[in-house]
Amino acid sequence: MYRYDEFDHTFVSARVEQFRDQVQRRLSGELAEDAFKPLRLMNGVYLQLHAYMLRVAIPYGTLSSRQMRMLAHIARKYDRGYGHFTTRQNIQYNWPRLSDTPDILQELASVEMHALQTSGNCIRNVTADHFAGAAADEVADPRPYAEILRQWSSVHPEFSFLPRKFKIAVTGAERDRAAIQVHDIGLHLKKDENGRLGFVVYVGGGQGRTPMIAKKIRDFLPEEDLLSYTTAIMRVYNLHGRRDNKYKARIKILVHETGAEELARQVEAEFANLKDTELKLPDSDIQAIAAYFAPATLPNRPEGWGNLARWKKADPEFARWVHQNVQPHKHPDYGMVTISLKPIGGIPGDASDEQMDIVAEIAEEYAFDEIRVSHEQNLILPHVALADLEPVYRALVAAGLATANAGLITDIIACPGLDYCALANARSIPVAQEISNRFGSAERQAEIGELKIKISGCINACGHHHVGHIGLLGVEKKGEELYQITLGGSGDEHTSIGEIIGRGFEPEKVTDAVERIVDTYLGLRRDKSETFLEAYRRVGPQPFKDALYGGGAQAAA
Repeated sequence: MYRYDEFDHTFVSARVEQFRDQVQRRLSGELAEDAFKPLRLMNGVYLQLHAYMLRVAIPYGTLSSRQMRMLAHIARKYDRGYGHFTTRQNIQYNWPRLSDTPDILQELASVEMHALQTSGNCIRNVTADHFAGAAADEVADPRPYAEILRQWSSVHPEFSFLPRKFKIAVTGAERDRAAIQVHDIGLHLKKDENGRLGFVVYVGGGQGRTPMIAKKIRDFLPEEDLLSYTTAIMRVYNLHGRRDNKYKARIKILVHETGAEELARQVEAEFANLKDTELKLPDSDIQAIAAYFAPATLPNRPEGWGNLARWKKADPEFARWVHQNVQPHKHPDYGMVTISLKPIGGIPGDASDEQMDIVAEIAEEYAFDEIRVSHEQNLILPHVALADLEPVYRALVAAGLATANAGLITDIIACPGLDYCALANARSIPVAQEISNRFGSAERQAEIGELKIKISGCINACGHHHVGHIGLLGVEKKGEELYQITLGGSGDEHTSIGEIIGRGFEPEKVTDAVERIVDTYLGLRRDKSETFLEAYRRVGPQPFKDALYGGGAQAAA
């Protein structure tokens, strides 16, 4: 992973001291909240319903054990003993005292972490495939390019005050595990017919109030042109993006109103002026960054295959966990382990300080000191020998982290909702917990198969409900919470926006509604191999509407 140089250390430390002064002036009354707000947001500090919230950046979701231990320490010392991992591969602390935030940032800086650009109308944390560098279907590791983009975009003088926040995602595999088509810019790393590395470029995706799938504006962008082409996109957006209406300020609206073809023409014209400038990436610079992400030396461990077969035969629970939470690695003697942060009846994405410490220990001993955060609010050990899966599993069981549900109906994405967020209209966490308990039986989850439920407490869609196979959106109607259901969404290489299925459901009825949807699917699927999403795309919404509304009453929520 990338390591700070002297400039990075100096820069981050200076920003901490600058913010310390700003906090002191706010606490003394010298700065009013209106003046302080943009300053705190630049440092990842939000004011939520009950307290301040600090969002810490985890660039492209990659952590070391040392960094994870620091996150645990902060949860223990400055918060209430836990952190919340988010759909942006970041971590949030929901209860820090404002007076403590400079000290938290100083401690983060000691392990090469920060909270810069985790808020505000700037380029946010660049996200990537959580299996990057390990996946068997990978063309190339996308993280060096994500790091190049991170360095380029950090406190960029031209792009620090954009019309609206801006999110970039990068993947380098055949399967899209980074949801690139619902980002402002999505980059798909590939090789052309001559074996050169470059990117397919998508622009204008996003969720929120107006969900849109990104448009492809370039089939192949050579890797050396990454910064000049991204700058061209940003300049067109910065010039023409709406600043008069925040609901129409995202680049997706610009793409929609301008048209993808015309926007691409404008980008290409700007790119022509930038292509041969200092923004062109020399191969030596690309290789220097790539060296930080050189794959770990993985010794052959062929004994793992026989051991794994014996362990699975002896322990059905272990066998279920391996089947569900361990994916094939590019090295045949290794696997990629998903640590589910979705215990049955638990809060999606939460991890206690003790659990974070244990994950750090496991990664240090068995996973080459590397941890990932997925946008699905789970943790990943990307390099674990098959021969070590059994001791890793036992350690996770002891920590309450061995739920075998990755990709199943209880692996729910949910935002903090009205329990924490000042923007929310409805609660997300209790709904996720009730659904998880209803479908908690391992046998029932296995019978249902792959099914992704995603829950947002407001139209901002932090829970990615638009791309859930089943999406739940909490809304407020006549002073009451109501949950609108969408079906058929997906955030993979076949991205789709879920269809609103009809009127919303009260909190006490929404789990029953989900169960009717699931039962309808089980009754109409061709066989057990046909997933929920495949079945929905085959039959459409009507059978589900009939099951929910008894013949098609479809009053809007």
